[in-house]
Amino acid sequence: MEEDSLRRFIFEEFGVRGEWVKLTDSWQSARQNQHGNMTVLENLGQALAAAALLSATIKFNGSIIMQAQGDGAFRTLVAQSTHDRKIRGQVRCAGEVEQGPLEAMFGQGRLVLTIRPDNSDPYQGIVPLKGDNLAAALQTYFIQSEQLDTRLWLFANDKVAAGLLLQELPTHKDFKFAWERIVTLADTLTKTELLNLDCEALLHRLFHEEKVRLFDTEPVQFECACSTQKIEYALRSLGEQELEHILEEKGAVEVGCEFCNKQYRFDRIDVQKLLTGDLSPYQADTRH
Repeated sequence: MEEDSLRRFIFEEFGVRGEWVKLTDSWQSARQNQHGNMTVLENLGQALAAAALLSATIKFNGSIIMQAQGDGAFRTLVAQSTHDRKIRGQVRCAGEVEQGPLEAMFGQGRLVLTIRPDNSDPYQGIVPLKGDNLAAALQTYFIQSEQLDTRLWLFANDKVAAGLLLQELPTHKDFKFAWERIVTLADTLTKTELLNLDCEALLHRLFHEEKVRLFDTEPVQFECACSTQKIEYALRSLGEQELEHILEEKGAVEVGCEFCNKQYRFDRIDVQKLLTGDLSPYQADTRH
């Protein structure tokens, strides 16, 4: 069984590319520090699968962050993946979330995709948080922001999160009939099939009459990017007066990472050092 894997494939005759991802241990690690009912967690799993798929569409080192925000019971959903498939996610709720369209879960909201290259400025795309599910909202993003026909299928349960992406290549927009045929075949996909079948079996099930070139497996894993250095930068931005107020009230500044639940504690000496010292961008130690 393929687990925590991403596979790319291409229909060479038609100019259509695809990606498949299955998250198992990485999904369990990502969800264990998040709180919500099964509807919330299923949406988190779908978002993490989507983030991994989208990270495979960028051609540089960096990360992609997908953030859904609204004023409903489901307030915030964040999923992030780096170019080398390190994923993490976070949810925040203000009440019980019932399964339904995005507007029913999130209320009035928006979906923000931030692409953050390591060596240049980030850029964002924003679309309304509307549709039956996250896949529908992401498809709207690609049509509006990238002008590329793109389809996604995303599913998750308490054990597995998985996704399938199909996208026309920019240089092959004349293959509309072929695109529609491939999407029609993919639309027969069921949740059970996507969550349980390996990539080759799934592609054979859907596209056994087509010529599909499948690329090597790419591993996916959960990894949080939090560190002492990043927390120190955030605390320094609060200013000396605010930090002094926290120290007087609590005796120490304590910060918990909302992605992995690591705890960081800074006493008065630590705070003085971070206010007066040089916060080197290469410092990588962690305190938790």
